[in-house]
Amino acid sequence: MINFYEVNETNQMIEKEHLDVRTITLGISLLDCIDSDLERLKGKIYAKIYEASVNLAETGEKIAREYGIPIINKRISVTPIALVGGAACRSEEDFASIAATLDQVAKDVGVNFIGGYSALVSKGMTRADEMLIHSIPLALSKTERVCSSVNVGSTRTGINMDAVKLMGEVILKTAQYTKEDDSLGCAKLVVFCNAPDDNPFMAGAFHGVTETDKVINVGVSGPGVVKTALEAVRGENFEVLCETIKRTAFKVTRVGQLVAQEASKLLHVPFGIVDLSLAPTPAIGDSVADILCEMGLEYAGAPGTTAALAVLNDQVKKGGVMASSFVGGLSGAFIPVSEDQGMIDAVASGALSLEKLEAMTCVCSVGLDMIAIPGNTKATTISGILADEMAIGMVNQKTTAVRLIPVIGKEVGDNVEFGGLLGHAPIMPVNRFSCDAFINRGGRIPAPIHSFKN
Repeated sequence: MINFYEVNETNQMIEKEHLDVRTITLGISLLDCIDSDLERLKGKIYAKIYEASVNLAETGEKIAREYGIPIINKRISVTPIALVGGAACRSEEDFASIAATLDQVAKDVGVNFIGGYSALVSKGMTRADEMLIHSIPLALSKTERVCSSVNVGSTRTGINMDAVKLMGEVILKTAQYTKEDDSLGCAKLVVFCNAPDDNPFMAGAFHGVTETDKVINVGVSGPGVVKTALEAVRGENFEVLCETIKRTAFKVTRVGQLVAQEASKLLHVPFGIVDLSLAPTPAIGDSVADILCEMGLEYAGAPGTTAALAVLNDQVKKGGVMASSFVGGLSGAFIPVSEDQGMIDAVASGALSLEKLEAMTCVCSVGLDMIAIPGNTKATTISGILADEMAIGMVNQKTTAVRLIPVIGKEVGDNVEFGGLLGHAPIMPVNRFSCDAFINRGGRIPAPIHSFKN
């Protein structure tokens, strides 16, 4: 039963505290599209996605109007294309032509991103996996809405260091292919450890092979709501702080649950999960870093930051799981530098470094996200950063991800403007000491001892 106080409270969160449903993501399985003929395959992919999602954008807008809840993005995720295209593709260009098909259907149905130009290679790479990975720079330079991800490690299998080395090269090549747009292609490319099958957020979303044919996943976001709630308990002890975050996360998740169930009903598609992540935007007042400051830090990055983020992440999850029986995806706090004005300010002030961000990823939901680095960074250095982050995910049995953007032509001290939800970012310094010999070893880092739980 919802009373008038709760209705008014929700309106306040929407109008003044930046509460929104960040995305409705329709997951679509393409396994039944597999064909050995490339043109037939692309035709089947287009037809299935179009038929499933032609009403997605309109449905999102209808729900937003009816309930007064902003729904910022409508998106699609598909089965990893390395699995779908393996029988038909003979070259990198063949795979890139599938990306063009995905881009076209995304435009035609009116979604802002389509995810799933992906490969899952935590233990090894098939010929199709390797071909798709090599095609990523071409695919992302020729499309607008396609997002790509590669899972290179997991707690169960260890870390595929051959894939880590290759992804360092691919990220740098993607930056070069899209240098006229400040290397924007890298903003649509994520490297994962323990990637979830049901993540609705881009750029890492794909429709896992364990999922049903079609599914609706919803991502909610409300950093501004949490910050406002904490302002009312400023100076109180940690018990009060935790309870306040937990209660607020409960309310935010209930909004997501409502939207997810309504979208499921209107689209006649099963409801999957609510991802209750605190995903910031460049808008003032919609910042995870500002929450950390409200908890008592001068800037994100100050001593105590990792502890504060751990508290925030844990209480968000606790509140969320009480509000919905189907919480999934990533769920917690995102710390993307370019998309969070508070994080940008912390970098500019000298409070936040790449190494501190890495420590923070041990306790947050994702990893090193939307971080701009100098364009002359070596591929092996990028691979070393990837390996560090994959190790954190593998050992801690959690999802970690890296979205690095080596901006060609930019150096430390420069700023890069991506626009929209992607925001802007200062170029952050990278440790210049070599890890070449380590990365060039090749092979696979074995799974940790605690992975053996049978």
